[in-house]
Amino acid sequence: MDAALTSDGLLAADLIGVAVFAASGASAGVAKRLDLFGIAFVGFIAALGGGILRDLVIGAVPPLAFADWRYAVTAVAASLAVFWLHPRLARWRRPVLLLDAAGLGLFTVTGTLKALDAGVPAVGACLIGMLTAIGGGLARDLLTGEIPVVLQRDIYAVAALGGAILVTILRGTDVADPITLSVSALLITGVRLVALYRRWSAPVAAP
Repeated sequence: MDAALTSDGLLAADLIGVAVFAASGASAGVAKRLDLFGIAFVGFIAALGGGILRDLVIGAVPPLAFADWRYAVTAVAASLAVFWLHPRLARWRRPVLLLDAAGLGLFTVTGTLKALDAGVPAVGACLIGMLTAIGGGLARDLLTGEIPVVLQRDIYAVAALGGAILVTILRGTDVADPITLSVSALLITGVRLVALYRRWSAPVAAP
């Protein structure tokens, strides 16, 4: 991977993921009738919770959420935009699910790459990539009083783990260029959306 992808390209993808997940969290906050601060807080946690967990695991302290002002500003700005623009959106469930799926794809890719760049072995990097992607959504659901999606039947964490494995393989074969990584993020997003549309689910224990 060249320096441009490692720095500017990865930063841009990370900030896009932050904005997307913040919008997802803020949308959930609006649906729960939270106030302005509550919506901004849920958006911030949804956007940066997974990244904070990732940075603590790989020893990157302080986490980027606190070390780089662009992350916090992006998360709060996206949350406030949702707060002010929400009357123009007729339905909330579909926008939340779409934004959440897009954030899942973006954060899986960037989280896995950062773990690999930190020297984490392949298996660990895949797990960290998955945790980066699902951590914010998990925190968002808990804050808004919902059963976390990742703990239900939905194909959510599985999609993130599969995407992290794909990114790790691409990186190992030296074909992890911006185009293939973007396709990987879109693939993860697509799998999540198709799973929702087709109502795919993981098996559960018999009663």
